[in-house]
Amino acid sequence: MAEGRSNAEIAKELFLSGAAVSKHVANVFVKLGMPSDEDNRRVKAILTWFAHN
Repeated sequence: MAEGRSNAEIAKELFLSGAAVSKHVANVFVKLGMPSDEDNRRVKAILTWFAHN
């Protein structure tokens, strides 16, 4: 995600199904406390990652 890849691109790179990547990404949002109706969750998750690395 931090490299700007879509779920499909991540799935292809990691030899996973698109559904598996979607589930993992959704779990990241849950762990960060981001509700499903929040705007720009993907961007906010990446910014959180950058802030802690």
